Amino acid sequence: MARHLIRYSEALNAEELAFLRKKELRERRQFVKVIRVLLLLCFICPFVLAWYNAFEGVAEPFSYGYYFLGVLFLMCFSGVAVWIVYNSNLRKLQADISHHTKTVEQAHIVRKHHMAMNDTFHFYLDSPVKLSIEVSEHDFNRLEQGDEVNIEYTTHAQLYLGYF
Repeated sequence: MARHLIRYSEALNAEELAFLRKKELRERRQFVKVIRVLLLLCFICPFVLAWYNAFEGVAEPFSYGYYFLGVLFLMCFSGVAVWIVYNSNLRKLQADISHHTKTVEQAHIVRKHHMAMNDTFHFYLDSPVKLSIEVSEHDFNRLEQGDEVNIEYTTHAQLYLGYF
């Protein structure tokens, strides 16, 4: 039997929006720290290479041309990497905050599982976005395999917000 995917959008409530803003602030600060380290490495690595060449006895190891060419190459490489990471993570989170929407999706319980090691309860779902969710013991005992569960996640970053 083919299952039809049922999704719809809702507005984020104040608590969810505060959670996203806090997460975005943490990730933005971490992103800036990484950029600073990469920028520092872009200037230090060619200098270290020049010192290595000096110890090897290369004639004219401290060439301005080679130094700035190395800096330019490392900056371009780091810039592309930073741009990819920004577009795949932080930009999506900022889009969720600016649009103030979340996606609610109907999913069905495929399997129930109790993790005895840490005494947690999980549902495995047929959702393309979320494979499994941790649930309360009450819901674990109340719902059965094949029952419908609605999961909420941010529309762009697809961060899990909860179930009902």
